[in-house]
Amino acid sequence: MNTGPAATNNPAATSAPTSTNSPVATAATAIVNIASLVTNDPSLGDGTALGLIRDAAVVIDGDRVVWVGESREAPATDNRVDAGGRAVIPGFVDSHSHLVFAGDRTAEFNARMSGQAYAAGGIRTTVAATRAASDTDLERNLTHYLAEALRQGTTTFETKSGYGLTVEDEARALRIAAAHTDEVTYLGAHIVSPDYADDPAAYVGLVTGEMLDACAPYARWIDVFCEKGAFDGDQARAILTAGKAKGLHPRVHANQLSYGPGVQLAVELDAASADHCTHLTDADVDALANSSTVATLLPGAEFSTRAQWPDARRLLDAGVTVALSTDCNPGSSFTSSVPFCIALAVRDMRMTPDEALWSATAGGAAALRRTDIGRLSPGAAADLAILDAPSHVHLAYRPGVPLVSEVWRRGLRVSPVPPVSTT
Repeated sequence: MNTGPAATNNPAATSAPTSTNSPVATAATAIVNIASLVTNDPSLGDGTALGLIRDAAVVIDGDRVVWVGESREAPATDNRVDAGGRAVIPGFVDSHSHLVFAGDRTAEFNARMSGQAYAAGGIRTTVAATRAASDTDLERNLTHYLAEALRQGTTTFETKSGYGLTVEDEARALRIAAAHTDEVTYLGAHIVSPDYADDPAAYVGLVTGEMLDACAPYARWIDVFCEKGAFDGDQARAILTAGKAKGLHPRVHANQLSYGPGVQLAVELDAASADHCTHLTDADVDALANSSTVATLLPGAEFSTRAQWPDARRLLDAGVTVALSTDCNPGSSFTSSVPFCIALAVRDMRMTPDEALWSATAGGAAALRRTDIGRLSPGAAADLAILDAPSHVHLAYRPGVPLVSEVWRRGLRVSPVPPVSTT
């Protein structure tokens, strides 16, 4: 399955409607004078996967995009916003994060930067802090990082449990997360709970039984950390299969720290995504290329652990659908910035700026099996970011610079706070 800006048959691109625009109500809002508009619809603009339109406009009616095209052809609307010659891109789709937690792991990070190797077991520190935190504290922490991400252009996010590892703590994490996003993932299988260190099989039984029953009503997805020090292939298969039986769709933490069965298992079970994908055999790459499973790359983790970078070029050239996400978590990737991850992907994972942006928007949508986000064409959700730059390439060209100047989510300008000007 091909992907990215060089492809013509990636799932997020081909699911978009044609260039036919919807009827425009005069009460709609037109954003005009856009230097470059990324639609992620190859039937529009320059015909690439980005569907780039120069000197463009986009019209929003309610929470949807109803028209895109050249600014001079924009239909009359009651509300007009001048983009001032800046670029507009779809809102980022962060399809992998761990935001329901308490505490931090500053000491661990400091030790790692001083030479200590990263291992899966550090999660236990966050588990202890999360269990001790109140619901109010956990929700306050979650909303803090969501607001931080929103200011940087993220309009859709997935987040997981996985720092409670008891029935009560996993269920409350998902309940809190579900109040803020539809993309909620049950990750009771993050590591074996410290309470079951001497009996991993019993913990797998809990994760696939009582804990799953308590958590399934709040989640859309089920995930497992298939890795040495966490869960092996047989355990992961049992956990994901039990989740599927409860109506949860699989995702897999796969092949992050070593070669292993995670990617093959993800493809076998039609997982929406295999996440990390650092250590891959040729068979793993072929399996991904011939499946609907997205390879979600998380460069913040490699940056924060000084680990080997995933070879995005290898995946893209093989025709694998690739997403980029932050993996925001307190242990191995404490960043909520998709623009930072785009810059890393371009610099260290051999992606082009076009590929990185597509992967952080349409690719993330594909990893969530969504067709209504990650693009700006008629019928899509009106989720967008305005950059303080004339082109999306500046996201990689000017790393570390806060280029996102405005964010619109579901048709409303949500960052900065002041209301939209009208004429």
